[in-house]
Amino acid sequence: MNKIYNMAFAKVFSLLLAKALKKSRTKEEVYQVVTWLTGYSTEQLDDLLESDITYGDFFLCAPEMNPKRFDIKGSICGVKIEKIEDPLMRDIRYLDKLIDELAKGKAIEDIICK
Repeated sequence: MNKIYNMAFAKVFSLLLAKALKKSRTKEEVYQVVTWLTGYSTEQLDDLLESDITYGDFFLCAPEMNPKRFDIKGSICGVKIEKIEDPLMRDIRYLDKLIDELAKGKAIEDIICK
């Protein structure tokens, strides 16, 4: 099992948030991307950040993973997302890709596959 699955959600999320904030994006934009992908509400995210849920369980327990996530293409760490066989790792990498696009200055409307 990949060790990222057992990392604390709050720790990983703080790193993703810091990456976006460093590039002048907002917490609200990060939340918008995460809620779009996972189906969690903003309030649920806040609660989960105070819990001891793992990063893997954050995705496994997501209310409704957005079916449009499969339209997200590209590479993360040199690996094409669509070639990742493990569904959990693929979902994790989808979020990485969305946050990367946000940090690169892409408009939120262009990041989220409507």
